[in-house]
Order: sequence, then C-alpha cells, then structure tokens
Amino acid sequence: MEIEKYIHNSLLKIRVKPNCSKSEIKDYDENRNTLLVDIAAPPEKNKANIEVVKFFSKLLKKKVKIKKGLKNREKVLLIG
Repeated sequence: MEIEKYIHNSLLKIRVKPNCSKSEIKDYDENRNTLLVDIAAPPEKNKANIEVVKFFSKLLKKKVKIKKGLKNREKVLLIG
C-alpha cells in the first residue's frame, strides 16, 4: 500500500487495533479518511503507542510522533 498518498500536510490519521498477531496496515476507511492498522503490542503501559511510532518510522523512514490520540484508538501522526 502506498502510504504517502494518505499523508496530508505531514499528518496521517490512523485507527489502531492492538493485541494483533503482527503489526501491519490492514485497510483504508474512506468515510473517516483513516488507515486501519493492526499493532502487535498490548494497549497497556503505552506499549501500543511506542509500537505505532516504531512501525511507521521504519515504514516511512522518517521521524514520527503521535500528535493526537495517545489514549484513543484513533490517532493523528505527525510525519517528518
């Protein structure tokens, strides 16, 4: 999947499903303009958020931060 086309003004909206067998991008929700992402890490003790940042940093080869949604499934990532 070509992720760059979903990044708008250095922001990327995602919806995270933690506790999955592996971390991967599953689909794109056109109604919410959101990437649906499975994350292997559990949601407790910030582990899923850390895995999200690592996963997208490695995938995009850029610095990634969670701008919004630290305690929600829906997050906005700042890319670059």
